[in-house]
Amino acid sequence: MATHTAAEYIQHHLQNLTWGQLPAGYERHDGSVLSEPVWTLAHTGAEAKAMGFWALHLDSLFFSLVLGAAFLALFYRVARRATSGVPSLLQSMVEVVFEFVEGSVKDAFHGRSALIAPLALTVFVWVFLMNLMDLVPIDLLPGLAGLVGIPYLKVVPSTDVNVTLGLSLSVFALIIFYSIRAKGVGGFVAELTLHPFNCADKRLQVLLIPINFVLEAVTLVAKPVSLALRLFGNLYAGELLFILIALMGWYQPPLHFVWAVFHILVIVLQAFIFMMLTIVYLSMAQEKH
Repeated sequence: MATHTAAEYIQHHLQNLTWGQLPAGYERHDGSVLSEPVWTLAHTGAEAKAMGFWALHLDSLFFSLVLGAAFLALFYRVARRATSGVPSLLQSMVEVVFEFVEGSVKDAFHGRSALIAPLALTVFVWVFLMNLMDLVPIDLLPGLAGLVGIPYLKVVPSTDVNVTLGLSLSVFALIIFYSIRAKGVGGFVAELTLHPFNCADKRLQVLLIPINFVLEAVTLVAKPVSLALRLFGNLYAGELLFILIALMGWYQPPLHFVWAVFHILVIVLQAFIFMMLTIVYLSMAQEKH
């Protein structure tokens, strides 16, 4: 790894492996100037910034997909080999997770939908696995990647706001879908325009519609934004602390151990909160006023 100072070390570990298009005329890290637009890997933070909105974080995408595939493969294997006799340790662990999620759905979701329980299970396990990557030694995978010429590698997908926002926007789309399915388009529009202020005088009610819409729109949009930023902020702070501890010389082992033990609680809790808020938001979307 080519970093030397503490600032360079921190910046290196917080930079995603970014693929995008650099514009013509851009001066690259090696001093070369592009004669035409080029799709390439970013070798500095400035290059990643210059790639703009359509750049891809390859490390976040890779680890998200690998962990999602691992979750599906694991649960599929357990389901295929499940027995009503003495269960294996793996089957017992999966059953505990399944029963925990099922109980949470029964307590928090007040409607009827065959999608909610599988969705909640997927959200909980997937987010948990992404968070769990924070316990991988901070220099292990980036160091191995550097040996094969990969300049950056962030291994915790939930420390990338693009990942957490992508998850929360999927939940937001389901909120809209369930709201319209339960209330109809007219009912959904009425919910956004006739609450929280209502008046028997129709003329006055028309004047209140813009105010109601602004308030309800902010409330609606705040759900996916807060859902994404809560998960991102907690995991990003945890990763940053691991990076700072790695700079502390021989103090590293005991501090790493103490923080890792505490961070296990954060990892599980954030996955649980993301799942529960997803269930609660979808339950609220189905309620009729």
